[in-house]
Amino acid sequence: MQNKTTDLLSPGTHDIEVDGLRQRYHVHGSGPVCLVVPGGPGVDWKPTRVPAAEEFLTMLYVEPLGTGGSQRLPSHPHGYTRERYARGLTGLLDALSLPRVLVLGHSYGGFVAQYLALHHPDRLSGMVLYESAPVTGPEHMAESAARVEEFVRRNGDRPDLPTVLGGLQASGTARDDTTITAALRDLLPVSLARYWEREDEFRGLRETITCTYISSLDENLEPDVIDDRAALPAVTVPTLVIVGRYDVICGPRWARELHALIPGSRLVVLEDSGHLGHLEEPEAFADAVRTFARSALA
Repeated sequence: MQNKTTDLLSPGTHDIEVDGLRQRYHVHGSGPVCLVVPGGPGVDWKPTRVPAAEEFLTMLYVEPLGTGGSQRLPSHPHGYTRERYARGLTGLLDALSLPRVLVLGHSYGGFVAQYLALHHPDRLSGMVLYESAPVTGPEHMAESAARVEEFVRRNGDRPDLPTVLGGLQASGTARDDTTITAALRDLLPVSLARYWEREDEFRGLRETITCTYISSLDENLEPDVIDDRAALPAVTVPTLVIVGRYDVICGPRWARELHALIPGSRLVVLEDSGHLGHLEEPEAFADAVRTFARSALA
């Protein structure tokens, strides 16, 4: 069993069956294991890779069910609730004989991490909520719209701005993988603090990022609305909250709320980042995670 588990945690890409479904994940780095849950839902795992953290953690990057090389549910594109994602992740940890791990949830992945902390705290030694929020729905959308207006005021003279705003609009109506990927590529500059000043650096990401269309409905076609604000004060898992000062999608307001709601949590604001601070300020991001991991695992 030990040899099998070691093989499943060796560097590279792995497929494992959980609840009869193929779950794909990627292992990079060395040290204690950190389970990385990407955002979207449906966004490719590769942009969430954090090479700087791989110097001190074994980063286990998951392709959530329905995304990339992981198998789709029979109800696809519906049915991908947090409970379903969490069941897949705990099943993965069981298969790897990992009783407790760090979890890093980016954007929507942060919602999944919160669910794990609330329902499976015994499986987590620490939680990083990275560019996430405690709530979805109209309130979250209104805050994001206000942040978009700020982005437009800062970048009103950019010739590419109409394309970005068109991508934002298209992302709300996309219903297939091709359309949502095209929208994600168009809107990418809104996810970064200074895309056009660093365009040579981020152009490749914009041209290659992919996304699977995942709806916000459960198997019964009911919205999977999230509001963890009443529950978060009961979180016992050590928590780090990271946010970019210019994040439009899950901005500082939500990071402050998470920090205020979760007892003993720490808050780190990346002052020159948007929604992708691990790419925009990689050293500051890695330093924050390193300091937190040392404390959580002590």
